[in-house]
Amino acid sequence: QVHLVESGGGLVQAGGSLRLSCAASGRPFSGYVMAWFRQVPEKEREFVAKIDWSEGRTYYKDTVKGRFTISRDNAKNTVDLQMNSLKPEDTAVYYCAASSPYSTTFDDWGQGTQVTVSS
Repeated sequence: QVHLVESGGGLVQAGGSLRLSCAASGRPFSGYVMAWFRQVPEKEREFVAKIDWSEGRTYYKDTVKGRFTISRDNAKNTVDLQMNSLKPEDTAVYYCAASSPYSTTFDDWGQGTQVTVSS
């Protein structure tokens, strides 16, 4: 398992922006698919965005398209999530996740960082 640590969460007014960062360590970063998920109390954890190893292809949850951007820096073993035009419904704990080249699931997870968007 790799060790993932998220940072950058906080309180922001609706319409504002935040940039989340995920630092990975413990295993080689090459070939890993990286993703961001989020979870609200009493609700299921949901997919937000992911970025593939090959040419950095990205995928997004429909409701965040055009507002969120996922990126990765393989040299630094980091994955970021730039969140713009934030809405109160974006409030959640955001988690970084990783899938190795030998797995079809996300096996490694960070501890999460809280994002709160006020009206």
